[in-house]
Amino acid sequence: MKDALSAIIAQAGASSPADMGKVMGAATKQLAGKADGKAISAAVKELLSK
Repeated sequence: MKDALSAIIAQAGASSPADMGKVMGAATKQLAGKADGKAISAAVKELLSK
């Protein structure tokens, strides 16, 4: 899942936790049925805070 999220973050041009909204919209569509929203959110926060 983190590889997919990294790709989504790169596509969205997100670079900080402030960009989380951009990423979450695309991530929830792309990972629907594969991952829980809370898990996606936690992983996105972790990746954007690096």
